Amino acid sequence: MTFVDYYKVLGIDKTATAKDIKAAYRKLARKFHPDLNPNDKDAKTNFQQINEANEVLSDPEKRKKYDQYGSDWQHAEEFEKQQQYREQSSNAWGQRNQGPQSEGDFSDFFESMFGGASGAGRGRQVKYRGEDFNAELHLEFLDACKTHKQTLTVNGKSIRITIPAGIENGQTIKIAGHGGAGINGGPNGNLFITFSIANHPVFKRLGFDLYATVGLDLFTAVLGGEITIDTLDGKVKLKVAAETQNGTKIKLKGKGVPVYKSEGEFGDLFITYVIKIPTNLTPKQKELFTELSKS
Repeated sequence: MTFVDYYKVLGIDKTATAKDIKAAYRKLARKFHPDLNPNDKDAKTNFQQINEANEVLSDPEKRKKYDQYGSDWQHAEEFEKQQQYREQSSNAWGQRNQGPQSEGDFSDFFESMFGGASGAGRGRQVKYRGEDFNAELHLEFLDACKTHKQTLTVNGKSIRITIPAGIENGQTIKIAGHGGAGINGGPNGNLFITFSIANHPVFKRLGFDLYATVGLDLFTAVLGGEITIDTLDGKVKLKVAAETQNGTKIKLKGKGVPVYKSEGEFGDLFITYVIKIPTNLTPKQKELFTELSKS
């Protein structure tokens, strides 16, 4: 298995705090989002790797295993069980090992676990990890913005999973142990689910921020006033300043998408005003505009 340095992926060091990890992830997720890099063929792969790094390092238990076992962190439990078995066997034969395990011990273990020759050489059955399964799950835009449960049928079995709010289009998550069955007592494979999220008719999502255009009638733009717009959590009234120009942008803080696995944190909603020019004017209205243009 190729080792991926998740700390390097996020541009942080091993002493980084949970806050550092979250900040680095949000910054990179926005920078390398595939929608912002349509001409970069590697954008989707880079984005998935950033998500994967965050998935591991933001979870204290996963991070601990990753720091200890590196690329083999997902099989830490199997290694520890095998290590315990060896120690017990060694004690039974009066062969006590002194000092810490060497790097070679890791290699021997993973070879015997996943099909190497060393396990067979010792006269034991070789253990094989089960096949990994891959699935694609389609979600409506609003469903991806709230934590909810879904039941999937994979290989004839029903699996109920919790989908965290803020999941992104193209993001892949791993459901450990729900792949194919292991052979000779080997561990089950994993299930990898890639999400395909439908577009919204009003909002465009980039990272955890939302973008939308709002039509503004000419009179409100000139004289100022109040309008009502839709957001993810209901309608909001906005005050429009007099002499608002076409293309004016405003930010509604915290009205974006929930930040993935960060309860209580949200992206922002950015509104761009598009001024609507009146049409089908009556002769009197045209006359008034003509007088106004001369004043």
